[in-house]
Amino acid sequence: MPMTAEANTRSAASQGAEGSNREIFLPPERKAVKDGGKPHVTAKNFSIFYGDFEAVKKVNAEVLSRYVTAIIGPSGCGKSTFLRAINRMNDLIPSCHTAGTLMFNGEDIYGKYTDEVLLRKRIGMVFQKPNPFPKSIFDNIAYGPRLHGINDRKTLEGIVEKSLKKAALWDEVSDRLDRNALGLSGGQQQRLCVARALAVEPDILLLDEPTSALDPKATAKIEDLIEELRGSYTILIVTHNMQQASRVSDYTMFFYEGVLVEYAPTKQLFTNPKDQMTEDYITGRFS
Repeated sequence: MPMTAEANTRSAASQGAEGSNREIFLPPERKAVKDGGKPHVTAKNFSIFYGDFEAVKKVNAEVLSRYVTAIIGPSGCGKSTFLRAINRMNDLIPSCHTAGTLMFNGEDIYGKYTDEVLLRKRIGMVFQKPNPFPKSIFDNIAYGPRLHGINDRKTLEGIVEKSLKKAALWDEVSDRLDRNALGLSGGQQQRLCVARALAVEPDILLLDEPTSALDPKATAKIEDLIEELRGSYTILIVTHNMQQASRVSDYTMFFYEGVLVEYAPTKQLFTNPKDQMTEDYITGRFS
């Protein structure tokens, strides 16, 4: 299903954008994971501005499908801004605009004919704080499918059950689907938000510091959930917790002051970083 009204089939580039002084990051490991670890998101000389301020600076990178990619860096470095750009959540900020190209499956995310609603169906997002709707657990999960035209009760029941099982929440809430979702614990609410995102069958799941508001037990359940979803979805997770990044991800991006400084397999980046700035950050020499 194309995300544009008119198919836009530009292929993902494998070289740095013309005029860029940084080469495109191509993760060296391309083990077969369902679809062969093909590029799912490609940034070419991609920048994000708030007014005149360049918050993300000329990023050139490929995100491989079906892997978990962590995005780390100090506060204000552009990591969440970059993540939100992938499903155009930054469009909600009036002063925000972009330059360069950001592509999803070879299609221009910021192209003239891109349907933002369809894009956000294919690229789901979970935020820092759980944000369930003040509705029943069932209606939270069914909201997205209904928005896209599914109204048959039995079909919705199947989607709700499947999504809650994927989010490892079904066993805890199956007997109270009609109760208000706001009555769930913080960790349960966050898994509900994951289930709500999965209900519309996205290709990519964006997680913006999904455990920062949770206690250690709830955090562990979210990390276990990421492990369960690994290989079925392309997952990008922004996290301040470097131990978490090392535990859950296959690849890691390190941003500093809007620049993608280093992007490598997680084990390599944490044990043998190529850039001194990366080493200084992961060893705690600056924050």
